[in-house]
Formats: sequence, C-alpha cells, structure tokens
Amino acid sequence: MAMGDSTMSGEGAGDYERGTDGEKGDWCHRSPNASIFHVSLPGVDKAINLACSGAPSAQVGLGDVEQYTEISQSEQLARIAARNRVVAVVVGSGANDDPAFSHVMNSCVEAWLGKEQPCGKTVGPGWERRVDRMVPKLTKALRDIRTVLRNVGYTESDYQLVVQSYAAPVGPDVARGLQDLSGCPLLSQDLRWVREDAVPVLTAGVRTAAVDVGARFLDLSQAGDGHEACSSERDPGREWFRRLAVQWTDLQHDDRATHALQESFHPNASGHAQFGRCLAEFLTTPDKAAVCVSTRDGNLHAASAVD
Repeated sequence: MAMGDSTMSGEGAGDYERGTDGEKGDWCHRSPNASIFHVSLPGVDKAINLACSGAPSAQVGLGDVEQYTEISQSEQLARIAARNRVVAVVVGSGANDDPAFSHVMNSCVEAWLGKEQPCGKTVGPGWERRVDRMVPKLTKALRDIRTVLRNVGYTESDYQLVVQSYAAPVGPDVARGLQDLSGCPLLSQDLRWVREDAVPVLTAGVRTAAVDVGARFLDLSQAGDGHEACSSERDPGREWFRRLAVQWTDLQHDDRATHALQESFHPNASGHAQFGRCLAEFLTTPDKAAVCVSTRDGNLHAASAVD
C-alpha cells in the first residue's frame, strides 16, 4: 500500500489514472509509473496506491479532511485491509503541512524572477520551526494508520509500516544554460539551500515521526544526488526529476490552468523507478532504517543506517 502525497502518488511520472488528472476536480495524479509499482516481493500479488498529490498529513490520517475530492486515505485503507491481507504500508507525507515545500519552490522561482528575496533568506530562518510543527501532525497520521489496521484485526507484527523522506529535486550543479525558464529558474544560493539545508532538516523531522510510532524509515535525502533536475546538459535522460514543466494546453482551460505547473520539480518516471528499486531492497531486509544511495552501477540501493 502506498499512502501520502505527490512523492508516492506518482506526480511527475505521467500516464495518470483516469479520474485523477483533473476530472471532476480530482488532481491526485496517481501514476502507474509510481514507485510502489516498481516493488516486487515474493508472495505479494498486488500493489495499491492511495496517495494523492498535495495531500497534507491530515488527509492521510483519519478525519474529514479531503484532498481534491478524495476522503481520508486511512478510511480507504480500512476498507481494503478488511478484504485483503496488507503486508506493507509505505507512507510519504509531511511536506504539505507547515513546510509547504511546493510553495517554497514557487517562492524560489519568484526570487529568480526578482519578485522576492532569495527563498533561503525569507523561508530559511523559520524553516526548522515549520518542520517542528509538522512532526506531530505526521505522527498522528501514522498512528491513525496503526489504529485502522488494529481495528480490522492486525497486530503490528503482521505488516511493515515504512515512512520515507524526500529527495532534493534540485542542487547547485546546474548544467550550463539551464538555470532559467527553460529548466531550473532558481538562484544559485537557493539551489544550495534546498539541497544542503531544507531537505536535510525536513528529513530529520520525518525521521522523528517515524521513530515516534515505531515505523521503519527510508531516507531519500541523498537519492537524487547527481541526478537532480537540470544537472545534465547533454543527456536529460540522466535526470530523475522534472524540470520546470508547463502543460501549455491546460492554460487554455480555466479549470485546469492553475494546475499547469503541478508536475514541476517532482520525480519523473525514471526517478520513481529508482525510488521503487531502493524501497524494494529495503523491504526485504530486517534493517530498521536505511538510506537510498547511488552506486557504481548507476542505480539506487538501500544502505543500512542508524535510525
């Protein structure tokens, strides 16, 4: 089971499921290319994706919070877990709470356009406080998942609860000619701040929530190193994240125009495949925590880490 926000739904990977690409207001952008569908485990017959792009932790947990018309993911989980044997729940959530990471990225673009100060200066001083405020919200959502499964007869030893963090979509090593509207319109100091400050602090917050509920933790903070958006001048296929992406046809329709940039700076299909590869490795180990790192074969692998 995949639960959470855009990093789990498959935002940026394309080929979105019918009904999640703006139809009747549902912009969850669930993709068959999402990382969860790259996980193959012995004895597991099916993967189900409940994640929704933009979802806050409150919609992942129990309650009446909707995201793009969809009800609580934990309530959806309850129905599925009552009819199927769930062996693992993988959660990627927290960035859409107080950190509002996608809005921060928008602020970084505004700074490049000269409309704002560098986002590292405007957001940076309060970033840790924002992440600290997120932690109890994510912790509650994770506890709600445990509650749902307990209520339908599961013990904690019956399934794995895995929480994964976020990868930095951009970094300071932008290829020549791509630090503009054709690729990654962010100031150099903000590119450094995102990778060296914002993502590590966010990772620490997500890890805290995972530890609080006894979940396993998969650290993706280094997963994109060397494969960030705009990192390859000659071979964009090496990049695992979307550059600034505009759905030009959506701009012609009032009900879609506000979502025309939604895919920007999210993992692309290759990125989701790599994250799924690392997740699959982690799920087959007894490690409580691991970090996804790229090795000489060019792929991500799960390296044991201290939680």
